[in-house]
Amino acid sequence: MSETPSTSVSRPEERCRTEQRALTGFGRTAPTIARVTEVHDASQVLDALRSAGPRGITARGLGRSYGDPAQNAGGHVLDMTGLNRIHSISANPDGSGGSVTLDAGVSLDTLMRTALPFGLWVPVLPGTRQVTIGGAIAADVHGKNHHSSGSFGNHVLAMSLACADGTVRTLTPDGPESELFWATIGGMGLTGIVLRATIALHSTESAYFVVDTDRTENLDELLALLTDGSEDRYSYSAAWFDTTSTGAALGRAVLTRGSLAKVDELPKKLQGQPLRFSAPQLLKFPDVFPSGLANPLTLRAFSELWWRKAPKRQRGSVQNITAFYQTLDVFADWNRVYGRRGFLQYQFIVPLGAEETFRRIVEVIAHSDHASGLNVLKRFGPGNEAPLSFPAPGWTITVDFPIAPGLNELCLKLDEMVLDAGGRHYLAKESRTSAEAIRRGYPRLDEWRKTRDAADPEGVFTSDLARRLELVAP
Repeated sequence: MSETPSTSVSRPEERCRTEQRALTGFGRTAPTIARVTEVHDASQVLDALRSAGPRGITARGLGRSYGDPAQNAGGHVLDMTGLNRIHSISANPDGSGGSVTLDAGVSLDTLMRTALPFGLWVPVLPGTRQVTIGGAIAADVHGKNHHSSGSFGNHVLAMSLACADGTVRTLTPDGPESELFWATIGGMGLTGIVLRATIALHSTESAYFVVDTDRTENLDELLALLTDGSEDRYSYSAAWFDTTSTGAALGRAVLTRGSLAKVDELPKKLQGQPLRFSAPQLLKFPDVFPSGLANPLTLRAFSELWWRKAPKRQRGSVQNITAFYQTLDVFADWNRVYGRRGFLQYQFIVPLGAEETFRRIVEVIAHSDHASGLNVLKRFGPGNEAPLSFPAPGWTITVDFPIAPGLNELCLKLDEMVLDAGGRHYLAKESRTSAEAIRRGYPRLDEWRKTRDAADPEGVFTSDLARRLELVAP
């Protein structure tokens, strides 16, 4: 067994710094002002809980949720990025994987860079590595490998949760407080504040992927590829699709599927350092872009270029993580491209068997006055035990709409189609729907509330999202 010593970039003498700050989600909409305190250890978190105040408290990581779950208007917000210690990481001697124990403020990027020299891989990665462990748990993030590995909560072995009564509870998936464990997975920070977690890691021979690409002429061709049984050959799978094409080209797409590369699958020049993490950040966008730059005309041109530049069919391409998986991590602050008005990221799921509704939703978007350039389509596998976890067997798409007049009316129409088909919205992306839509989409919501209210009867943990969607009592 190999193991690292505890590592940290914080100092024991660091003190809490508190200031009033305007906060938004990554979509840059609906700013609110809160008292923000930077915390660096568990005792500071518990001190903050004792003085939360009438507007309650919520935790905030790197701010990559698109809406308002890490905002708390007039209340208290804890900046958790100072809790950044990796306490231990070890590989199993039989090569079957390993585990890591780390603080909730450690980013997935930091974890990846630490784990790879041990031949270990983070089991679930969303579209960006700039997410904290606490945020990954709170949103139960998923990635391109949901069909093969599930969501992040499936790999949490234990967590320490700071609770409303000032205690710190150790929770496990099947322990005496398993209900609170699963209510915390996907619970958007409303059951308590995660302080530390132990995460199972996968083994890998390299930091690269072997990738197959197929460019499809329309949505029907794409869905056929995703249901012909070939998905089982790949650990990772997702498609970019076009929201601006109509008619015979409706939903044309670029499907990329792959698995982590073994050393003997790498070109000779990479075999010497197969675990080298190659993911440079090439550009940080300045905050100078006017609202309206991303519009139907420019997004239609972008979509045409993106589809045509992809190979019609390519097999066995070796790619690093930014080429295959987290392309936007190459660009810091890419959300600024949408201007000060920001954008709405809309993500939903509809069950398997609702393909006609799925196709109709894509048609409605394509024929609307609103376009999106960054679009992802995936097929989910089985969900987990968490009442508010988003993934379930079905089809999900994510689209990014620039904020513009009429957008809410389009989304209301999409909401009804999603909900009538038995689908739901993703709370980590959601920024504008109704409490009724969430109630309809999450049939286990009352079960979650019962567990949550028992753990926090006074409503210490809250957020703008929680109030807007009536997840907690006012």
